[in-house]
Amino acid sequence: MDFKGIPLDKFQEDAIAAIESNKSVVVSAPTGSGKTLIADYIIDRDIKKGVRVVYTAPIKALSNQKYKDFCAAYGEDSVGLLTGDTVRNSGAKILIMTTEIYRNMVLVDDPVIKDVSYVVFDEIHYINDVERGYVWEESIIFSPPNVRVLCLSATIPNADEFASWIQAIKGHEVVVVRHEVRPVPLHVNFFDTELGVTTLKNLKELAEIDDYHYVRGNRKRKRHSIDAPKHTDLMGEIKDLVPCLFFCFSRGGCEQRAEELSRKKFFEVNNKVSEIIIERLKEAPPEMNRLDSTRLLRQLLPQGIGFHHAGLLPIMKDIVEDLFGKGLLKVLYTTETFAVGINMPAKAVCFESLRKFDGREFRLVNSKEFFQIAGRAGRRGIDKEGFVFIMVARRDFDYAKMSKIIEKDVLPIESQFRLSVNTVLNLIKNHNEVEIESILCKSFHSFQEFGKDFAHRKNYRSHSAFEKCKKILEKKGYLKDGKLTEKGEFTSKIYSDELLIGEIFATPFVEKLDEYQMFLTIAAICYEPREKTQFRKKYTHSAQDLRGLLREDKFLGQDRHFEYLEDVSALVYPCYQGTSIFEIFNNTNLLEGDVIRFFRQVIDRMGQIINATNNRLLQEKLIHVKGKISTCLEQIEVL
Repeated sequence: MDFKGIPLDKFQEDAIAAIESNKSVVVSAPTGSGKTLIADYIIDRDIKKGVRVVYTAPIKALSNQKYKDFCAAYGEDSVGLLTGDTVRNSGAKILIMTTEIYRNMVLVDDPVIKDVSYVVFDEIHYINDVERGYVWEESIIFSPPNVRVLCLSATIPNADEFASWIQAIKGHEVVVVRHEVRPVPLHVNFFDTELGVTTLKNLKELAEIDDYHYVRGNRKRKRHSIDAPKHTDLMGEIKDLVPCLFFCFSRGGCEQRAEELSRKKFFEVNNKVSEIIIERLKEAPPEMNRLDSTRLLRQLLPQGIGFHHAGLLPIMKDIVEDLFGKGLLKVLYTTETFAVGINMPAKAVCFESLRKFDGREFRLVNSKEFFQIAGRAGRRGIDKEGFVFIMVARRDFDYAKMSKIIEKDVLPIESQFRLSVNTVLNLIKNHNEVEIESILCKSFHSFQEFGKDFAHRKNYRSHSAFEKCKKILEKKGYLKDGKLTEKGEFTSKIYSDELLIGEIFATPFVEKLDEYQMFLTIAAICYEPREKTQFRKKYTHSAQDLRGLLREDKFLGQDRHFEYLEDVSALVYPCYQGTSIFEIFNNTNLLEGDVIRFFRQVIDRMGQIINATNNRLLQEKLIHVKGKISTCLEQIEVL
């Protein structure tokens, strides 16, 4: 069997056979083996029938790439994109969206979902994410009975358990399809300062030398004094194994390493790259070319070297991705988000380290993270083999732990189910007590804890969390006599910081705020403080009055979001006054991409409030502010 002229592997045929029988499918197969072709088959089949398919992705970058791919294949009129701050063609038969958007739609029984045949959950292993994992779980639990799911992941050690859970709660057959063999064999190597490219076994033997003083040639050295390996030395040894993705777990590190490599002059300058950049930026404002990141990229990219991270302008990320996809870059230094589903395979993948900071602590990557990244090495149909190189500092070397990480992905999918205020409100709004009782028993956590008897066993964690949240909502006036109040109805349409937004915008408190103060309030809720963030000029006068109003309210006055009103004013006040986005960039050391993400989150929250409220004056004010933000961002939208 073939699809669009591509001969199918057996696992693809098995998955398609199950789909043709209207079954849900869980696919566990290595990165680069062709899992997404199964999703392409569903879309190609159902668009011809006029049936809607939803494709969900864990990150916006992957949603954007899929949108481009499907637009190229089926035309822009057939494809829609929903990512919170972006809504394009929402009535299309192919809908690409972040998983959060899909979860929100099924939770409120959105009519758009009624005629969906399949929903594709790309990178389903994100269900393991401590912060966001519940989104995938709720998406499956609340999907309509007629919807089938296609779950895709590189490896799912407990795929049978996961599929059995879906089958048990949805009442239709779920087929597990496994494929263990990578289409391109992967060779994992290490890189040590003295040994160069080597094996884990050789590093272990070196580490087991008893005497700290050992002879190398005619020179005695202390093992612990050996410097960490240099990425430029590694690239010097493997410069023929390109294109290469070099993963750093630091944005600044990506830029610094790329600049350091350029000084080695390993690759010839390609003037064609300069021509492409000039063409892409010909309509860009002059200020864009004066940004440090743009200037550095324009210097490096013609040399075949680039960097990529979330702090870049969207247009510059797009240019870098385009150049790498066309094979015009030799080495790309990038953060791990580039490994999440984005179709940018390389001949080689390098790790600057196996240690990363996950937002809470420094730790070694786990096996799933390793194979997610390493799997980018080796291009199907181009390379006979793929190569992985791991730089190892002696102080971090731990044979047992590293061996376990690179040997096999053994990390199972585990439930991260938790009840948000939004979920509780919508459960009460849309279901009776018997139905709620049943739904609370349907979590993957319940299935993992109680097995086949899970549907008849109370999950203490879920049920107690529900009752606790319900009492809080009753006390604060979101519920009365078991039903949602007007404030509760409003808050059921808010998807994060629900109580905080409810207490501000669904109470008389909002009447105290002028338009700018509403902007600053929402911005403070969205702002993510970082220790090293700096602002050159803060508009403290604009924050002081609002702080005074907030302190008058016992609940709002204690919320930590509003500790940073002065910091947030450095971004918000210039935007509200119509200042150029480039002047805002100059007012902070935040990276351009972070500033843009911040404003887009503000737009998203404002959109939720506009949709949730019946207050016409509030709607008009927020629509006006959204317009100001959009005008500010116009200059840097993808050209």
